[in-house]
Amino acid sequence: MDFQLYLDILGTIAFAISGVLTAMRKRMDAFGIFIIAFITAVGGGTLRDILIKAPIAWMHNLTYLYVIIASTLFAAVFRSKLIYFRRSLFLFDTIGIGLYTVIGMQKAIMLELPAPICIAVGTISACFGGVLRDILCNEIPIIFRKEIYATACIAGGLVYFALNYIGVLVSFNAIIAGSVVIVVRLLAVIFKLQLPSIYQADEASD
Repeated sequence: MDFQLYLDILGTIAFAISGVLTAMRKRMDAFGIFIIAFITAVGGGTLRDILIKAPIAWMHNLTYLYVIIASTLFAAVFRSKLIYFRRSLFLFDTIGIGLYTVIGMQKAIMLELPAPICIAVGTISACFGGVLRDILCNEIPIIFRKEIYATACIAGGLVYFALNYIGVLVSFNAIIAGSVVIVVRLLAVIFKLQLPSIYQADEASD
C-alpha cells in the first residue's frame, strides 16, 4: 500500500465514523446510518475525482467499501464507548479534513495544476463529504457557518506548497500539512475563533 492510499484509507475511516455518529444522533435506522457514513466518506473524493477527470477511487477499488462497512460496524457496536457524541464527531471530522486536504492536493499536483487550484481541490475533497452529510441530516453545513473549517484546509494547503518549495520530502510534507489543518481547526474551536461576520447584531439574532 503506497503512502497516498494509506492516507486516503485513514481519511475514509475518519469520515465514515463521523457520518455514523451524525446519523445515530438523528436516530436513523441501520440503512440510513450506512448511507450517511458512505456519502460522508466518499462524497468529497468523488467530487474531486470528477473535477480533475480522474477515475473515481471507490468505484475501482473495493477496499474503500470494505473500510466503510467495517468503520460503520465499529462505530455502531462501540457506540456506548463513544459517550460524548459531539466531541467524537468533531474529532473524527477534523482528522478527516486534514487527511483529505492532503490527498486532494497531491492528486491535483500530479496533474500539474496551478497551486491555487490544487489548494481548492484539496479543500473541496476535505469539505464536500461533510456538506452532503449535514444537508442529508437537515443541518446547516459547517463550511457555511462562521466556524473556521475550510480556512483550516487552505492554511494546510499553503503550508504544503511552502514546504514543497524548500524541498521537504513528500511524505513528511503531507504529515506536516495535514497536522496544520487539524491543529488550526482544534485551536479555532478551543479558543472560539471565528471568521468575521458580515451581519449586524440585530440581523445575527434573527
